[in-house]
Amino acid sequence: MPPITYIDIQRARARLAPHFAPSPVRHYPLLDALVGHGIRVLIKHENHLPVNTFKVRNATSALTALSAEQAARGVVAASTGNHGQGLAWAGARLGIPVTICVPEGNNPDKNAVIRSFGARLIETGTTYDAAAAACAELAACDGLTLVHSTNNADVIAGAGTMSAEFLEQAPELDALIFALGGGSQAVGAIVARDAIKPSLQVFAVQSHGAPAQHHSWHDGQTRAGVDANTFAEGIATGSTYELTFDTLRNGLTDFVLVTEEAIAQAVRDLLRITHNLAEGAGAAGLAGLRALSSRLAGKTVGIVLCGGNLDVARLREILADGE
Repeated sequence: MPPITYIDIQRARARLAPHFAPSPVRHYPLLDALVGHGIRVLIKHENHLPVNTFKVRNATSALTALSAEQAARGVVAASTGNHGQGLAWAGARLGIPVTICVPEGNNPDKNAVIRSFGARLIETGTTYDAAAAACAELAACDGLTLVHSTNNADVIAGAGTMSAEFLEQAPELDALIFALGGGSQAVGAIVARDAIKPSLQVFAVQSHGAPAQHHSWHDGQTRAGVDANTFAEGIATGSTYELTFDTLRNGLTDFVLVTEEAIAQAVRDLLRITHNLAEGAGAAGLAGLRALSSRLAGKTVGIVLCGGNLDVARLREILADGE
């Protein structure tokens, strides 16, 4: 059974509606030509939401579902950036104290955004898992509500609002392709798909440098603590997650891996064709579509520019490599 229902997604949409409008869906004929095989490509621009990421949906959904007592005490979360930025933005908007634990050496631009919204930022440990352990200790000691980036039903319902919108904006969609980190986007899409358009195919993509979820989907074995070496920090996942694994396993059409260079090329292609900056995870959907293009010939396929928070130093590297 999925961790949420379509009713949960509808309730999350009602809670999110006062805070931001649906993100736009756009068609770029040059992307169709790039991908080939007669595919019509539609992009949902989650990078146009506050803090330039779909994670603001997850965060706002979770914070608007808190009790008054929980909201007054505040929340804590571990993040490498986008989840933390979403929570910081939503906390500032709703007047809820937010603490974010990030690993040492985390993306400085994302750290700055988190602080700019008044959240307390704690840099601790050398890995995300170490930051998550510190986060759990803070929650227990200070009575804060832990808002996990994946293992939280309200977070997943927030992510599901994106696919519900996408299917309303483009009912002709035949398939959706998602970059997969924890899996909230894809699980939300599976639940929305089952309620709105059961024929819709849902694909996931990860980097060869961070294949834990991919391998687990294919062999059915959960994993934890696998090395994740990818510049696409939004999908730098070394574990499966309790609330998403079974639904992904049962609901995805397929799950593919792409190279780091394919993701970097997708960043360059999206910048050139759409004039939108995609971070690695935000470009992975296009990389996955190119890998799947022969299977999706003649179909209308949706991809999600799920985040645009690429730091300047990494952008310079990607552009230089392209030259």
